[in-house]
Amino acid sequence: MSVTLGINPITWTNDDMPELGGDIPLEVCLAETRRAGYAGIELGGKFPREASVLRPILDRHGLALVSGWYSAHLARRSSAEEIAAVAPHLDLLAAMGCRAMVFAEGHGSTDGDPSAPLSRRPVLPDAQWPAFCKRLDEVAAHLARRGVRLAFHHHMGTVVQTEAEVDRLMAGTSDDVSLLLDTGHLVFAGGDPVAVARRHGRRIAHVHCKDVRAPVLAEVLREDRSFLRAVLDGVFTVPGDGSIDFPAVLRELSRAGYAGWLVVEAEQDPAKAHPLTYAKLGHDNLARAAAGAGFAIDRR
Repeated sequence: MSVTLGINPITWTNDDMPELGGDIPLEVCLAETRRAGYAGIELGGKFPREASVLRPILDRHGLALVSGWYSAHLARRSSAEEIAAVAPHLDLLAAMGCRAMVFAEGHGSTDGDPSAPLSRRPVLPDAQWPAFCKRLDEVAAHLARRGVRLAFHHHMGTVVQTEAEVDRLMAGTSDDVSLLLDTGHLVFAGGDPVAVARRHGRRIAHVHCKDVRAPVLAEVLREDRSFLRAVLDGVFTVPGDGSIDFPAVLRELSRAGYAGWLVVEAEQDPAKAHPLTYAKLGHDNLARAAAGAGFAIDRR
């Protein structure tokens, strides 16, 4: 099986905290993405949202568009309302040839609030899970008809954060709903990405590869800091620079027959973590671990 290595522009610019890298031009981000060895990049706030404008920009740098984040509100609105809301984003991803959409539930989330401690994140009541999963199935089926898989992103500060919630989501939805495995968010939430890859590998459609600095995480959890505060404090880093066993995670994905993107997404302060340095470090570490797990690397 082959995988392709991509990166998220959050290495250069954080859309939730524009003070982090807000002055770094898109052209620098794209040029350094290619220089670090990546074949593609996910969407960010500085990217144009028209395929006719975006395609030649990426082509000039020899990059593919990997995917792009979408924040849904299916905990409170109908699938029809969500399908209408997601239309412009879906149109762009489909036009750019993306195979999966990064799809998270944003209703009530605290991940973008620097003052909200992690303990205040929303929890979906038991009685609401069946309807939530049904609406998710309906949206996923709509995306599938456009050739785009719904890759559900479990995320700190949202209603699907823990390993148990990931399991519940997978059990309550059809195969149209795929999983985005985010190693860093799962470890942050106390979960085991190796175990999740083993249980749900056949439904994993997209992978975000971020590492965790264990001493920082311990402090963040002990002091119940906000998610954004944790990012500023350096909880995340690129693969191979923290405590996560990426070779073990990738071996499970290889056994499951995963074939898709492995995306380095490690939000840090670019003033402290030089973007090109960390982008290249993440690329090289991830490529080495993927090859060791039996994957061929598609260089495009």
